[in-house]
Amino acid sequence: MKKLIVIALALMLLIATPVFAEEAIPGVEDGVLTVAMECAYAPYNWAQSDDSNGAVPIKDSLLYANGYDVMTAKAICEANGWDLEVLQLDWDSLIPAVQSGICDAVIAGQSMTSERMEAVDFAGPYLYATIVCLTKQDSPFAEAKGISNLKGGTCTSQSGTIWYDSCLPQIPEAQIGMPAESAPAMLMALESGMVDFVCTDMPTAQGALIAYPDLVILDFAGSGDDFEVSDEEVNIGISIQKGNTALVDAVNSYLSDKTAEDFNQLMQEAIKIQPLSEEE
Repeated sequence: MKKLIVIALALMLLIATPVFAEEAIPGVEDGVLTVAMECAYAPYNWAQSDDSNGAVPIKDSLLYANGYDVMTAKAICEANGWDLEVLQLDWDSLIPAVQSGICDAVIAGQSMTSERMEAVDFAGPYLYATIVCLTKQDSPFAEAKGISNLKGGTCTSQSGTIWYDSCLPQIPEAQIGMPAESAPAMLMALESGMVDFVCTDMPTAQGALIAYPDLVILDFAGSGDDFEVSDEEVNIGISIQKGNTALVDAVNSYLSDKTAEDFNQLMQEAIKIQPLSEEE
């Protein structure tokens, strides 16, 4: 009888003793990290019809997402024991989505600008961008050695980017057209002859050459006649809801030991598998 009483007391103590579990990270209490991106910004991210090359399903869609951003998101989730959910949104909807909690993070090639930092917190960088221009091989600007050689040209870039807001205005007498709503629209404006050149970053330009082999990249790095950009404009980060330091820290714990070379190597893998780069 005494033995039974002792066992009962032990069970009561066990039930009454609080279990101090690791504090859940806001947004991923369910073990799922919901990441928003355009799924239309190769080689950062794109949509495809199947799960080849490690693509993941896009929420509420029959399509799958892949690209550098998806590869990065998968690695972050694997490091933290989370599942990944990808949400496809327009570029201008990405920041509002993370602010409102529609997604936990945006991994979509966003520069870590002061303006964006007023709206969201950033983890990263997870890439360091190089700013370049694209033009056609038969363009009078194809031999440009610096931005001064682009003087007077017609140009555009994607809306809401440093390329359009900060870089194009640095070109002397540039005839800047309306911003393109997406990277594909920007490239189509160039390919169709609506503009003489566009401004973008190196990965986007490298990916564009696969789809449009008649284009050429204008890289003015080291020329002394290049775009002037700050670190915040070329550091590419992961936006997270303001105040969610636990999630920022968890993402940074994965990124902390990664180098620019690591990032560039992964980007080259993304460029190789983007849909138009695959051998027929």
